[in-house]
Amino acid sequence: MTMDATRQHFLMCRPTYFAVDYAINPWMDPTAPVDTDLAVRQWERLRQVYRDLGHTVEEVTPVPGLPDMVFAANGGTVIDGKAMAVQFRDPQRADEAPAYRAWFEQAGFEMYDPKHVNEGEGDILLAGDHLLAGTGFRTAHASHAQLQEVFGYPVITMQLVDPRFYHLDTALTVLDERTVAYLPEAFSPGSQAVLRRLFPDAVHATMADAEVLGLNAVSDGRHVVLPEQATDLAAKLRERGYQTIGVDLSELRKAGGGPKCCTLRLRQGKASR
Repeated sequence: MTMDATRQHFLMCRPTYFAVDYAINPWMDPTAPVDTDLAVRQWERLRQVYRDLGHTVEEVTPVPGLPDMVFAANGGTVIDGKAMAVQFRDPQRADEAPAYRAWFEQAGFEMYDPKHVNEGEGDILLAGDHLLAGTGFRTAHASHAQLQEVFGYPVITMQLVDPRFYHLDTALTVLDERTVAYLPEAFSPGSQAVLRRLFPDAVHATMADAEVLGLNAVSDGRHVVLPEQATDLAAKLRERGYQTIGVDLSELRKAGGGPKCCTLRLRQGKASR
């Protein structure tokens, strides 16, 4: 099977001020040691992987006192040149929103402000001609109607039920316009039924791979960048014809983040979906 890679445009944020100073998800333990220098080196490796694959990487300037700003996927949703800003659930992350919004404005995107809690591409994933929109822990269900109005794609609500998989991008990854990989147990029965109907050929991850954030992956349609610890998932993807690239983001995982959390896709036009 021949896979077609699509050149991507990403936004990232160096983890200069990364730390685990508070706990807003089950991964975070403020009493555990964190090696910020190692986190930076691991992040730089991820950025280099993208560049080696021919993707463009932009960077937003990190802000002191915002240790989670490295998780750029939560900074917004960008589709067809439109950027939806974010509103975080937790006050510890609130000041990230204007920093990302300012970057989008400077970059010339058409801006929209959220009416409800909305944590960006962490919970909003474009899959072909649908927007999969997570809810249950962070992004409010009420935000889904605004997403449909702004972007003009049908929105499919995905109900998350396991607090370890608090954002949609920790439980599901879009591999290409027709295929996803996901952990069934992370979703409500109704959402599982919808996923089976929409993606009958989906790759099902094991709990072991999900627990190392293996589904927090980034695909360009051919290459899948994922945590190197997710060995079973990588094998399943290779069986399907994808080329996998493992990276180690063990330090950032202490805050509940992986490759996708660090990566916001900038879709500047219909050709760049």
